[in-house]
Amino acid sequence: MSATSPTVAVPPFRGRIGDDPRSGYYAAPHRYRLHLSPACPHCLQIAVTHSLLGLGEVLPVTPLPAVPDAPDGGHRALRPLYEASAHLHPGPALAPVLHDNWTGTVVSTHAPDIVRDLARRFGGPGPCLLPRDTDEAFAAVERLCEQGVEATAQRAGLYGGDRAERDLALATLLRALDVLELRLASRNHVLGDELTLADVRVWVTLVQLDTVHRHHLDASAVHRITEHPRLWAYARRLTAHPAFGPHLDLDGIARRHHARCRGTEAAGAAVPIIDWQAYVHRRTPEPTPEATPEPTRGTG
Repeated sequence: MSATSPTVAVPPFRGRIGDDPRSGYYAAPHRYRLHLSPACPHCLQIAVTHSLLGLGEVLPVTPLPAVPDAPDGGHRALRPLYEASAHLHPGPALAPVLHDNWTGTVVSTHAPDIVRDLARRFGGPGPCLLPRDTDEAFAAVERLCEQGVEATAQRAGLYGGDRAERDLALATLLRALDVLELRLASRNHVLGDELTLADVRVWVTLVQLDTVHRHHLDASAVHRITEHPRLWAYARRLTAHPAFGPHLDLDGIARRHHARCRGTEAAGAAVPIIDWQAYVHRRTPEPTPEATPEPTRGTG
């Protein structure tokens, strides 16, 4: 098995925040609270979005441990919230959670819905992260990250699996990275020259690819992954952004990975792609679309 179990947990709560007070859940200052563990990729995506929108004063965040502390794999601190929302909830109390302080119930545990609602329903001082004309493009980037990168990296790192299947998965992964590399050839960000939710999604995917999935790939595969210089330069640039890098808990990601992992470490573990920590507090200027970054090799 690769980095983590391939089982995908079905989110038990899928409430949405509307812009009509009659809808039940509507955006209001101090009504909601987020419960996040940035070592979790879904929580990391929400945490970065929350910071980009400048929502710290109106929508507080409660941090959770990197490694869930309940015997069933959930978070002890979230169990009362789950029980208040669904009596005798059968599964683990997982993060992320968007909680409604007024009703005492969990609104949503589904990260894609949460980030969309933060971007669309809360008017923070930050940028417009999900312009109305980008819905389809953003959904395509989400699919590319989930199916083209994350799922294929998982299959390419399966220990003891069929070699042909692993090679096919790696080829699919490299094609997805090629698509992202090509997008960045003439623009600063994935959907254009403005930062959007698509960039947050891609950055989190690249963090997981290097800090988790790489450990189960062979060295030659990792070297081929590094042969996307614009993409990894873009990852370094976003890491230096004050809304991105400070949320990056590398130690927590490592501890969460080792606590959940059932796979076997491969030679790729010794070939890091980026020294993420080196860019966390480094401010880098936005490049012009014509700028061509230096090739990425080794630790980056």
